[in-house]
Amino acid sequence: MYKYNHNDQILIEERVAQFRRQTQQFLNGEISDEGYKNLRLRNGVYIQKHAPMLRVAIPYGILNSKQIHKLAHIARTYDKDFCHFTTRQNVQYNWPKLEQIPDILAELAEVQMHAIQTSGNCMRNTTSDHLAGVCIDEIEDPRPYCELIRQWTTLHPEFDWLPRKFKIAVSGSRNDRAATQFHDIGLHLVENDQGVVGFKVLVGGGLGRTPVIGQVIKPFLEKKHLLSYLEAILRIYNLFGRRDNKYKARIKILVRETGLDKFSEMVEQEWAIIRDNLEVSDERFAALKTHFEPFDYDKKAAQNLTFAQYQHENKAFATWVKYNSLEHKVAGYRVVFLSLKPRDVAPGDLTSTQLDAIADLAERYSFGEVRSTHRQNLVFADVKQADLFQLWQLLSALNLATPNIGTATDMICCPGLDFCELANAGSIGIAKEINEILDDLDYLHDIGDVNINMSGCMNGCAHQSVGHIGILGVDKKGVEWYQITLGGSSANEAAIGERLGAAVAKDEIAPAIDTILKVYIEQRLEEESFLETVNRVGLEPFKAKVYANH
Repeated sequence: MYKYNHNDQILIEERVAQFRRQTQQFLNGEISDEGYKNLRLRNGVYIQKHAPMLRVAIPYGILNSKQIHKLAHIARTYDKDFCHFTTRQNVQYNWPKLEQIPDILAELAEVQMHAIQTSGNCMRNTTSDHLAGVCIDEIEDPRPYCELIRQWTTLHPEFDWLPRKFKIAVSGSRNDRAATQFHDIGLHLVENDQGVVGFKVLVGGGLGRTPVIGQVIKPFLEKKHLLSYLEAILRIYNLFGRRDNKYKARIKILVRETGLDKFSEMVEQEWAIIRDNLEVSDERFAALKTHFEPFDYDKKAAQNLTFAQYQHENKAFATWVKYNSLEHKVAGYRVVFLSLKPRDVAPGDLTSTQLDAIADLAERYSFGEVRSTHRQNLVFADVKQADLFQLWQLLSALNLATPNIGTATDMICCPGLDFCELANAGSIGIAKEINEILDDLDYLHDIGDVNINMSGCMNGCAHQSVGHIGILGVDKKGVEWYQITLGGSSANEAAIGERLGAAVAKDEIAPAIDTILKVYIEQRLEEESFLETVNRVGLEPFKAKVYANH
C-alpha cells in the first residue's frame, strides 16, 4: 500500500491544526453555523440525528494492521465502542463529541489517515476493486492509478467548490466489482487491439434519487493522459453544472441535459488546451507501482494438502470456504471475506475488540493488510490455504465467519432512522427481521446469489436502485413504508431495478421479501440465478404474490 512521504504527513498535520482552530472558533461563537458547516464538511463531519458523525477516508479500501488498531482505539476512546464500514469503503463514527473531533483527526494523522474530502461538494475518496492485485480476471492492478488520482484530487484548488459531490471509481478486471457505471466518472483498464493497456472512460453515472447508468465518453485513453482528461471533464462540469438546484447539480444531469455528444465535444476542446501540460511520465507510474508490489508469497504453499483434508472432514468449514473465500492468482493462497453481516448485528458494524483482533489476525495470516468492500465486508486478500482452517476457527469466535457472502443476508443497509436525520424510515430493524426469516443456512444457500440493498431515504446510500432486490424507505404522513424494486445490478450488465408496485407497510416488508424469494424458487430453471429469473419472467409473478391480499 502507499506510504506517505514527508510532504504528505505535513499536509494532514497542518490540516488537523487548521480544523482545530476553526472548531474552537465555532465553539466560542466566532464562526456562524453556516460558516462552520462548510469547514466541517470538508473535514468529514456531519451533524446527524443524535450526534456528529465523522467519516474517515480509506483510499481504494486498503488498511494496514496499525491503522485498524487505531480505528479500534478511536471507537473505544471517542465513540460508543464501534465503527461502521460504508459502501464507499470508508469508515464512519456515529457518536463522537464535536469538541473532540480534532483530537480524533490528530490520532488518525499518526497512522497516515484523515477525513479530508469525505463529504462536501468536492472530489470524494477514490474507490476500486477490493480484489485488486490478487484476482484471476485482472488485466492490470488499478491501485497505482487510484493513488495517482488520490494525490491529484486532494485539496485540488480549482475543484474545491464543485456544484455537488464528485466520485471516481477504477476497475482493472474483466468483471466490474467497483460499480464503476454508477459513478460520476468510471475508469476501466482495457487492452486495445495492439495489446496496449489504457482506460475506457465512463461519465455521468450515479445513484440517489435519479439513478443513471454512466455512458462511455472515451473508449480508449492512453495512460499518460489520465489526469489531463479527468481535469478536462471536471472543468466542464465545474463551469456548466447547475448550482441553483442541488437535486439537479450532479454531472449525470448535466450530461443528460447537454447530450453526450455535445458534452464530449466540450471536454475534447478543454482537453486540447491542457493535455500537453499534464502528461504523467512513465517514471511516475513506475514509482507508484513500487508501493503495490506483490507480497513475498510462499512458493511451497501449493504443496500443502491439509486444506482439502479439513474440507472433507468438516462440513461447516467446507461451507465457509465455498461462500467466504475465492481463488487467488497465486497457487496455495485464497482470498478470505470477513462477513460483517451476522444475524444480530447492524450490517457493516464492528466493535473495538473485533477490530483489534482483525488487526492481529491480518498480521498473522495476510501480510498485515485488510481491505473494505462495497458490500460492507472486509477482506484478507492473501491467506495460505494451509492456514484457512485455523483462521476460520478464530473468525468464528469473533462472529465474523457467517457463511453468507453473496447471499440474501449479505445485505447492504444504511443506518436509516436509527442515526440519520435525512432518513424517512428505519433500515437496521428491517434487516434483522429479514435475517430472522432467512435463518436456515441450507435454505439461504439454496437461494444462492441475491443482493438485497436497503436505504432509508432517496439519497440511496445503500444503493437500493441496483440491488437484485432493492428496498427504499418512504414517509407517508409520518408512517414508515417501503418501496420494492427488482432486477437491479451494478456488475458488468448494469441495470436499474424496476418498481414492483405500491409501497408496503413496515410490518409487511420482511414477509414480502420472503414471498419474493419463494416465488423465485418456484419460477427458476435449473442453475438459474435470481437475477436471471427476474429478467426472464418479469415482475408479474412476484407482484401477484406480494400484493395478493391487498
